Amino acid sequence: MIWVLHGSCRWWSKDTVAIVTGANKGIGLSMVKRFAELGVTVILTARDTKRGLKAVESLMAQGLHVHFFRLDVSDPDSVKTFVSWFRLKFGALDILVNNAAVSFNEIDENSVEHAETVIKTNFYGPKLLTEALLPLFRLSPSTSRILNITSRLGHFDKLRNPKIRSIISDEEKLSEEQIDNMVSLFLSNVKQGTWKSQGWPEIWTDYSVSKIALNAYSKLLAKQNQGCGLSVNCYCPGFTQTSMTRGRGTHTADDAAAIGALLALLPPQELPTGKFYIAHSNLSNKREALRLGLRVLKFRSFEVHLENVRLKAHQNKVIFLEDGWGFAFW
Repeated sequence: MIWVLHGSCRWWSKDTVAIVTGANKGIGLSMVKRFAELGVTVILTARDTKRGLKAVESLMAQGLHVHFFRLDVSDPDSVKTFVSWFRLKFGALDILVNNAAVSFNEIDENSVEHAETVIKTNFYGPKLLTEALLPLFRLSPSTSRILNITSRLGHFDKLRNPKIRSIISDEEKLSEEQIDNMVSLFLSNVKQGTWKSQGWPEIWTDYSVSKIALNAYSKLLAKQNQGCGLSVNCYCPGFTQTSMTRGRGTHTADDAAAIGALLALLPPQELPTGKFYIAHSNLSNKREALRLGLRVLKFRSFEVHLENVRLKAHQNKVIFLEDGWGFAFW
């Protein structure tokens, strides 16, 4: 599956700088590859130096040049070291893709044994890195972008506790303190062994809570930076064949990353903020998309081609491609 951005909407150049976390494999590596193919200067990060360098070598073998620096988003010292290196090496940032994440469950399991690690990596990691990099965003007329790789398991309706769901869903009153309080309450319930009866998500509970927190934080950050030249959005790549899914899924990491890169590189005039994108690889998901209240992203001067098949907007608020691929946002 090859996505081609129409030449008339190309706003970036080799001077455009992107960072992708957790990029030694899977969607992260595929995102780095796609950015490099499109001429973006991209930094591949990974917490394991050996694996990170191996990933860089694999891209170099394909004629692609990328930069590498070790980064463990769950380690404040690692984040500090990375940001210092980046400031000296590049000075300014245009695109940040927070992709690094972990889950310790098999597809059909639901243990919270590693809940603290999951929350620390999937929520507090991206939050820590984002806040450390905020002063370095270029905030150019093209608009700087943050794309947080998330999951539909992080949709707010997964919270079965109506009080918590109401607080997190209230965009007008939502605060960083409220998000932190939700996470702290969850971890407290885990320690007390009461998490099953407190209305937390029923599937991949710790992972789901981490993504709910990330999605809420993304909306808050988008609101705080409205009109400041920084766009903040979330992207769920769907059921993708990665190590996290043990190779199971409806599509490949390259497929998911192609759409992710597309969203990260939207033309300035078409770029929203505070939105949640979800990719679908089957039209049967249309009903679920509508149930979640997804809205269409209306293109004007922007064209996308998939093997010469133009992106088509259908009614009922969801964009779909002729081959069944689609995405939307709420």
